[in-house]
Amino acid sequence: MKRLLLATLAGGFVLASLQAVAAEHVVEISGYKYQPAALEIKRGDTVVWINREKRVSHSVLFSGSGEESERFFPDEKWSRVFDEAGRFEYRCGPHPEMMGTVTVTE
Repeated sequence: MKRLLLATLAGGFVLASLQAVAAEHVVEISGYKYQPAALEIKRGDTVVWINREKRVSHSVLFSGSGEESERFFPDEKWSRVFDEAGRFEYRCGPHPEMMGTVTVTE
């Protein structure tokens, strides 16, 4: 009986740990806007940008590092894992008026 209880507790701990490790967040691109434009996530989480426009390609260009995604077209997506805490400002390479931020907490 003790073994079953310990196995059940250990299994629950592992499952809870896996759920707390990382999450996926979606930013939709529509009407020449990132929605949501400001996102707060935890270190290790992934952000997925999805282009919901009908005819326009977009990219994600990070101001601090200069890292830029390839252009992605309607219904295509691009993702990035955020391993470091901080504030990451970004804009669209071809449409610099489109801006967003990802704030990563510990």
